[in-house]
Amino acid sequence: MNMHIHKGKKSYVCEICNKSFTLNGNLNCHKLLHTGEKPHVCEICNKSFTHKLSLNNHILIHTGEKPHVCEVCNKSFVQKSHLKSHMLNHTGKGSYVCEICNKSFIYRYRLNNHIRIHTGEIPVCEICNKSFTLKGSLKKHILIHTGEKPHVCDICNKSFTQKSNLTRHILIHTGAIT
Repeated sequence: MNMHIHKGKKSYVCEICNKSFTLNGNLNCHKLLHTGEKPHVCEICNKSFTHKLSLNNHILIHTGEKPHVCEVCNKSFVQKSHLKSHMLNHTGKGSYVCEICNKSFIYRYRLNNHIRIHTGEIPVCEICNKSFTLKGSLKKHILIHTGEKPHVCDICNKSFTQKSNLTRHILIHTGAIT
């Protein structure tokens, strides 16, 4: 019996867009993009996904698990891709560099936030004069003064000022926290 394996040969072709694949399973997975079918459903919140891997990553939101840990600073992440991005902070391979102290960042917005350390330009709450390093942190803080709670639990209608508090609260309903 002669068997030939041709590396890189793509013999499975999508009839809709003509994209080709080396494995039939990859073609079948690709076809879901055209049909819009999302067969993988979260048992906790009923959100559906095209790929099983996407569902598995999503489930970590409900469990609060962050399995990908930085070996340098012990910060943990839900997704491996987030850890990889984070690691660029430690390697110094960021493309945005502070001209004052030469610290590098992979994102421009992080450099801009960092520069505030040097300029002293920081957001301040006009109500209580508390200062923040990030504008987003000030926006969250202001909700304390306004009493606004925009994040509402779909299960029991309890509302929260911060999304992170809602996410933690949902764990009670899922049984992840007692």
